[in-house]
Amino acid sequence: MDLPDALTLARMQFAFTISFHFLFPAITIGLASYLAVLEGLWLKTGRAEYMDLFRYWIKIFAIVFAMGVVSGIVMSYQFGTNWAVFSDRAGPIIGPLMAYEVLTAFFLEAGFLGVMLFGMNRVGKGLHFTATLMVAFGTVVSTFWIISVNSWMHTPTGYAMNAAGQYISAGSWLAIIFSPSFPYRLMHTVSAAYLTTAFMVGGVGAWHLLKDRANPRARIMFSMAMWMAAIFAPVQIFLGDMHGLNTLEHQPAKVMAMEGHYQSHPDGAPLILFGIPNSAENRVDYAIQIPKASSLLLKHDLNAPLAGLDTVPVADRPPVGIVFWSFRIMVGLGVLMATLGLFSLYARARGRLYDSRLLHRFALVMGPSGLVAVLAGWVTTEVGRQPWTIFGLMRTADSASPLAAPAVAASLVAFVLIYFAVFGAGIVYILKLMHKPPESHESELPNMPVRSAGTTPAASAQPVVLKPA
Repeated sequence: MDLPDALTLARMQFAFTISFHFLFPAITIGLASYLAVLEGLWLKTGRAEYMDLFRYWIKIFAIVFAMGVVSGIVMSYQFGTNWAVFSDRAGPIIGPLMAYEVLTAFFLEAGFLGVMLFGMNRVGKGLHFTATLMVAFGTVVSTFWIISVNSWMHTPTGYAMNAAGQYISAGSWLAIIFSPSFPYRLMHTVSAAYLTTAFMVGGVGAWHLLKDRANPRARIMFSMAMWMAAIFAPVQIFLGDMHGLNTLEHQPAKVMAMEGHYQSHPDGAPLILFGIPNSAENRVDYAIQIPKASSLLLKHDLNAPLAGLDTVPVADRPPVGIVFWSFRIMVGLGVLMATLGLFSLYARARGRLYDSRLLHRFALVMGPSGLVAVLAGWVTTEVGRQPWTIFGLMRTADSASPLAAPAVAASLVAFVLIYFAVFGAGIVYILKLMHKPPESHESELPNMPVRSAGTTPAASAQPVVLKPA
């Protein structure tokens, strides 16, 4: 069997591992904040249901957090194995930003995570709540630095090149950290993580309401999730629109691929809802479109001209088919999320939030929608950047290590087998925890430490007293 070339295999490996990895931070970013809200409400109201939900979800958080850390370690290794040329040339910029993430976010999370997970009965309520807040804040700080790195690769600014051909700071790190696409990408990513958690919590709550609509803890989690869906889904659509306009300014070819615009439209571009991109013929077959609607959305003018991929050299065009469909999956799920939020408001207004089985089934089906939308969004933005690793500066083909295809293929197969075995088992256990309804006086984390490391439960030795003869 003929193997794909080493570059294609390296891209497949990175796409597989980063997609698997990002599922976990997408949950923990929002879930950490949700846990902080639950603990804060418990401290304020004293209601035991909030603490029951805190203990219910912190078990899931602990497992997801651990899998996120383990899967994230692999990413740093790949920079040195499959993408050594990129690491060498971009290392003076990428390296410090990643180090800042470790020194701030990771140390903050690591310092307070143990107190958050195991310290409920060992420290005061105020200190424990502080630890929960610090972990939640740490996840957002981590997102800040990771998105800063990724945004610089999309819209590089503030750089210079040294004699060795490496990209270095031109003097101000602020220009590198706050690249032109960074604010939009950060808001869009954090909001997506909160929505991912909201729909996961809402799906679990709906599952238990379908079995027992009187469960007060299931009612609380479902109600909180539906408030998030009703508020944040429209906000996310607005943030996505702002992000899209910023992308049009800095990466127009990506937007052309998202919209399926092979040809330029001097007097208003149509909005192609569905179709089959045909890059060989430079058209979208069987297109269902709304005349001039794309110009209205992107330029706020029905007759505004929009350039197409015919203005971009073929070698610089992204893969249209992948970007076209991943974008529609993301947008379609966003519309369904907003629809569920509106449906929940209608049911709430009629006093049927906990009785509408149609609403509960809808929420259950939408439970994993945030994860799918997040992956579709990352596929859109990363594949849409191709054929560049650093947009406009460094091509992906020039970034890979000089490896033979069999070597990359062997590691890819190993990753696939190990990931599905290890993380598959973790996901199955998480689903098992979610299947169990939250109960009154929910138990704490199992197998939690009961003494300091190095001590034993044995009775202490009694001192020997020597008596005179």
